[in-house]
Amino acid sequence: MQKTSARLLALLSLLQARRDWPGALLAERLRVSPRTVRRDVERLRELGYPIATFKGPDGGYRLDAGTQLPPLLFDDDQAVALAVALQLATTSGVGVEEAAVRALHTVRQVMPVRLRHRIDGLQVTAVERPGTPQVSGDVLMALGAAVHAREVLRFTYDPQDAPRRVEPYHLVARGGRWYLVAWDLDRDDWRVFRADRISPRTPTGPRFSPRQLPGGDVAAFVTGRFRGSDGTVGWPCRGEVILHLPAAVVSRHTHDGVVEELGPDRCRLVLGSWSWTALAAAFGRFDADIEVVGPADLRDAFALLAHRYATAARTAPAPEQGGGRTG
Repeated sequence: MQKTSARLLALLSLLQARRDWPGALLAERLRVSPRTVRRDVERLRELGYPIATFKGPDGGYRLDAGTQLPPLLFDDDQAVALAVALQLATTSGVGVEEAAVRALHTVRQVMPVRLRHRIDGLQVTAVERPGTPQVSGDVLMALGAAVHAREVLRFTYDPQDAPRRVEPYHLVARGGRWYLVAWDLDRDDWRVFRADRISPRTPTGPRFSPRQLPGGDVAAFVTGRFRGSDGTVGWPCRGEVILHLPAAVVSRHTHDGVVEELGPDRCRLVLGSWSWTALAAAFGRFDADIEVVGPADLRDAFALLAHRYATAARTAPAPEQGGGRTG
């Protein structure tokens, strides 16, 4: 049988793993009697852990929230995951950088030596995008509270426009920025708002029943909106060309395209974009001859860009005369 201290830690770990634990199941997992479980629960309560008892055929215990944060118990994988998350939190854009550094220092101090070595060997540097706007933690808390309570949110988005009224659906972090996905009541459509531009107004509006998000997947919906589609993951414009370059060279510079080798110096490339001209420009960034396979919209976009580039070349200022290279 386990010593009391080890058994208490095992019991605490189980209580943290799920909300409700039938007493008989806890006794079975710990290989002790239900009476011993009751005694151990009382010991944990004396240490400050708010463990509630629930009645019923499968009566048991749950670890509730208390007025103070008691000591927490993490297994090795959880401790490593927490340390990595705290390092990444220093660039979360919500003003918690200093608190994250202090929390990481606290967690590291109480780690066993074996875990401390793992953490010290896993130094992560999260690089922010230049000019990424910071979002107030209070704003994110207000948005999150409205999402959770399912209450209509009123906020100022553009100082020149009237306040917006939305049914908030979900908060999303993407590319170093925070966004709110919501149903716009005045525009009768789904919208994605930048959280750093939102100034919430109080009080919030009435409660609402959540609508069905197109596709049902908030990550796919946001990705689709940024690609200019109706909320699906795919690009609204997709085309195919043959590039006079080795497939290995093209693959190094293609993130979400499909590259097929056709020979030592030729390959097929399929890409997507939010518009046909943007797609043609994406193909044109490769320093190689291009054969358009299709569709016709892509061919027209190449013709349009060719005209624009030719016009830009003709209107370019003439180079200064008399200059020479110095070295």
